[in-house]
Amino acid sequence: GDHVTLETGTGCVHTAPAHGTDDHLICKKNNIQTINALNNKAFFKTELDFIAGLPSMKADPLIIEKLKENNSLINVEDYYHSYPHCWRHKTPLIFTSTPQWFISMNKNNLIKGALNKVKNVNWEPSWGLQRIESMLTDRPDWCISRQRNWGVPITLVVHKENGEIHPNQIELFDKFAEVIEKEGISAWDKLNLKDYISDHDDYVKTSDSLDVWFDSGVTHYAVSSKIFGKNVVSDLYLEGSDQHRGWFQSSLLTSIAMNGNAPYKTVLTHGFVVDEKGRKQSKSLGNVVSPQKVWDNLGADILRLWVASTDYRSEMVASDEILKRTSDQYRRIRNTFRFILGNLSDFQDNDKINFEDQIELDKWVINQAKKLQKDVLDLYESHLYHKAIQKIHNFCVNELGGIYLDIVKDRLYTCKSNSSARRSCQTSLDQLLNIIVRLIAPILSYTAEEIWQTSERLNIQEESVFLTNFDISEINYESTINESEWNRIFEIKDAVNQSIEEMRNENKLKGSLDSIVNINANSKDIKILEKLGNELHFLLISSEANVKIKESFNIQINSSNRPKCTRCWHRHSSVGSTKEHPEICHRCIENIDDDGEQRKFV
Repeated sequence: GDHVTLETGTGCVHTAPAHGTDDHLICKKNNIQTINALNNKAFFKTELDFIAGLPSMKADPLIIEKLKENNSLINVEDYYHSYPHCWRHKTPLIFTSTPQWFISMNKNNLIKGALNKVKNVNWEPSWGLQRIESMLTDRPDWCISRQRNWGVPITLVVHKENGEIHPNQIELFDKFAEVIEKEGISAWDKLNLKDYISDHDDYVKTSDSLDVWFDSGVTHYAVSSKIFGKNVVSDLYLEGSDQHRGWFQSSLLTSIAMNGNAPYKTVLTHGFVVDEKGRKQSKSLGNVVSPQKVWDNLGADILRLWVASTDYRSEMVASDEILKRTSDQYRRIRNTFRFILGNLSDFQDNDKINFEDQIELDKWVINQAKKLQKDVLDLYESHLYHKAIQKIHNFCVNELGGIYLDIVKDRLYTCKSNSSARRSCQTSLDQLLNIIVRLIAPILSYTAEEIWQTSERLNIQEESVFLTNFDISEINYESTINESEWNRIFEIKDAVNQSIEEMRNENKLKGSLDSIVNINANSKDIKILEKLGNELHFLLISSEANVKIKESFNIQINSSNRPKCTRCWHRHSSVGSTKEHPEICHRCIENIDDDGEQRKFV
């Protein structure tokens, strides 16, 4: 046979057609009879008297001795070679042929139909298509019978002598199914054939059980179709990479046979969890990270966040250090919500400001949040969860924590409580809350629901965050400062922040509000910065900001010697100018006693 080569072994091959696939096929091809010397317990049969009742391994010495007695043995020599072992008990195995039931892969073009339909399925990652195609191409007929006392019985009735299936088998299937549906699986054992067929003396029930992969492979019919309607196609099948050989394939083959279509639109494959050294987690190695332990110590959402933030397409590394970093990531997102919620406690629907009337910075952040929503929803649709959570986290850290929330603290804390300037900011915070809580819900489910239930701004909309829809209204670009101009403004702000930080490190400055910022820039930059007018220093979080036209860009930071307002902490010459409020600036007086300051840009 083709399995015998000149490169390995002696060239003299022992062939046992009942104990190996290659042996069986070559003997079948050459009309050599199959002799099965083992019974169903893998012990030698009684007709082999000197080894009767022995397992194959223990019989080896006796067989060798018998060969020696008959002078039929040329040489005996022990040598090491690979040999199949039980994965659970680690004991040696022996293959033996038994009568089984098969589903043909070629009759009715089952395998051909499967290969055609897998091309219409979305495979994540894309290499899943090549993997299942290669497995289907070389797949043998499917053995669906098992010799077990548990499981779904194969309800066949066969002739005692020739093993032929009863001629009324199709009708019998329906009758047996009705009995089992009423009385349970064990009804098959109690069922008496004389109640169903007249020639019951010539026939027997089979005692085989169905392959469990057939059980799981028909969930598209037994579960999905029963719940969602006939011939429903699931949006997603999700499992490990080993299931291209298992569930993905058994589901595909049964669905092709029954419906002519694949049972799924998308198949997503994930890797396995390994430790920091890339080793498979096992109790014997002591490197198992218990999900329940993570849940108990860090919370369920930390576990969910770790899963979502890991690229599932390859092996996923889990360790205490990685989970600690995940906790830090979670806290940044949660703290963002705490800040937003804390500043919406006095905000109602009738306080909202129309978009066109909002302050320019507030318009900018709403548009950024809507872009985030579009990007994240696209990533969710593509099952790129690690990129989705990365975008959400980066938005909380950069656009919000690094820019917007840092700048608007002054407006939230010092402007008149019901002023347009403050309400404009709260309108944006309210929209941020609504967008981001929905975006985190698929991953940080418990946190999202906790936020929803504790916020009156949210729970008046729906009973749960999971019963809501996304607001997919278009981005409104109506603004006097376009996106490229904002990008340049924030680049300049970053440069200012670095210069201020250098001054603080040299102990020349206590905080950014103690600074006077002088920016020298070209005419293009000056034109952009001048759009902010006298509100530029609010954006830079300084007490004063000046700009001048120069060919080369540079920043000078000076320490202000003006008195400090005890309310807003800005340094300004107006502090102490009134007897009624000797410790605060004129801006704070306006926000306390008058109508409040007016803002347009920051």
